[in-house]
Amino acid sequence: QVQLVESGGGLVQAGGSLRLSCAASGRALQYYHMGWFRQAPGKEREFVATISWSGSTSYADSVKGRFTISRDVAKTTLYLQMNSLKPEDTAVYYCNLVTVSGAPFGSWGQGTQVTVSA
Repeated sequence: QVQLVESGGGLVQAGGSLRLSCAASGRALQYYHMGWFRQAPGKEREFVATISWSGSTSYADSVKGRFTISRDVAKTTLYLQMNSLKPEDTAVYYCNLVTVSGAPFGSWGQGTQVTVSA
């Protein structure tokens, strides 16, 4: 079973940047599609970005052009580079395995908190 641990969150001013990491244990990830999701207070968890095993990416319209999803060469760590952060990006960010259609299907980790101040 794959276990995912998110890290890299923090408090940043609007316009700033953060890089989130998602470390996997238990299984190599090179043949999995993976994604980032986020949940703001009082809201449903939402899709942020996905990356296929071959490197194809997709993004939510709200983060397109500002966020970049990537994975390392060994494909054991997933990243989310977040630039030009906005207060509305404030949320707990989670990574997960996803299906071809982008639906998450693995176990959720604890996530990492991102707070963007105005």
